[in-house]
Amino acid sequence: MIPLHMSAEVAEARRAGTPVVALESTIITHGMPSPQNLDTARKAEAAVRGAGAVPATIAVLKGQLHIGLTDKELQILSLARDVMKLSRADLPIAIAAGKTGATTVAATMIAAHFAGIEVFATGGIGGVHRGADQSFDISADLRELSLTPVSVVAAGAKAILDLPKTLEVLETFGVPVIAVGQDEFPAFWSRNSGLAAPLRYDRVEALALTHRMRRKVGLSGGQLIANPIPEADEIPFAEMQIAVETALADAQAQGIAGKAVTPFLLTRIYDLTAGRSLKANIALLLNNARLAAGIARELSKIGS
Repeated sequence: MIPLHMSAEVAEARRAGTPVVALESTIITHGMPSPQNLDTARKAEAAVRGAGAVPATIAVLKGQLHIGLTDKELQILSLARDVMKLSRADLPIAIAAGKTGATTVAATMIAAHFAGIEVFATGGIGGVHRGADQSFDISADLRELSLTPVSVVAAGAKAILDLPKTLEVLETFGVPVIAVGQDEFPAFWSRNSGLAAPLRYDRVEALALTHRMRRKVGLSGGQLIANPIPEADEIPFAEMQIAVETALADAQAQGIAGKAVTPFLLTRIYDLTAGRSLKANIALLLNNARLAAGIARELSKIGS
């Protein structure tokens, strides 16, 4: 059996049939500086609660897979050093070795499914990295979306990626990509990317029904719900591209590769935008948390 530990709050919610929303933990350990990381984690949980669901932040602590963290555990994780960054390949290794690790989109989806949680809110998914035709650097998040039946609410894919190729791979894997309230695929810090979204829904009830129907017709995998950042908080796409291109050039010049790329780029873009990217990141995460809670509520009304 998997050494899985549910927090008291999540365990009670599962017993009572209360809607639950999964939250990842790499944003705490690898995505933001301290103390913003802890503050943002708390705000994300509060946003889920405020929208009528129970938050379940997921992480591996000393080899135990935690579904839901106490505030003390959030604090410990926010200050921890040498925390593993866990995707599909790393999750069982961290558990077997008794390590502490923070879950990416892929690992959070897997853990949420173990715990019977159907909806997960994050900032942005991973995808096809620029230059992947040479590096073959493609996030495991994309394949996970085709395998694990969890709806992922994100502000699109991170804008540091090759967004057209990311959409192509999602199409190849048969993953529904649904933009909320607009016809364009959002680009994380920006509402628009210049790319048409494959699908558009305007109502939370439709998002829940589509999730449930995939299981009823026997299809594997989940769906990507691309929820644009609120207009008041966005940074225009053209402006962000200048910062992204500069950060990418810096990463290449310094030989940054593999799992170190995304944290480096996010930090560099933070510097280049004088902190505006972090403010936008927090705003979009909270927006996604609220939508995810709404979908979870609707799923609880529909039933299985």
